[in-house]
Amino acid sequence: MHVVETRADLLIRKLAERLKGELPKPEWVDYVKAGVYAERPPESEDFWWIRAAAIMRKLYLNGSIGVSRMRRLYGKRKKRGVKPEHRYPAGGKIIRNIFQGLERLGYVKRTERGRELTGKGRALLDELAKGL
Repeated sequence: MHVVETRADLLIRKLAERLKGELPKPEWVDYVKAGVYAERPPESEDFWWIRAAAIMRKLYLNGSIGVSRMRRLYGKRKKRGVKPEHRYPAGGKIIRNIFQGLERLGYVKRTERGRELTGKGRALLDELAKGL
């Protein structure tokens, strides 16, 4: 099966399990919110690796993407009491740190237009998609 044809949730969960052993989680991740829109930090213990896996999948599907565009993709609407809701981008530090960690592992490389998957990263996603 190809990455595009697999269910996103299954592929991301499987890739997150694989990244757990390779991509270290910074200790500050458990204490920061995912963006301005959030009221609390993420409750999932695996948030760091799930977000990293989701970012890798988005890079596979969309090609080259920068931090700003990723912030928009992961942004949400913020509840503002009686005022109308507004959409806010996700926090950039989490995305930037994930990009840097994936670069160190050799799965992502930096280009003029942002970051994109290397052959090693594409091969990893293809391998995991075949197993589903």
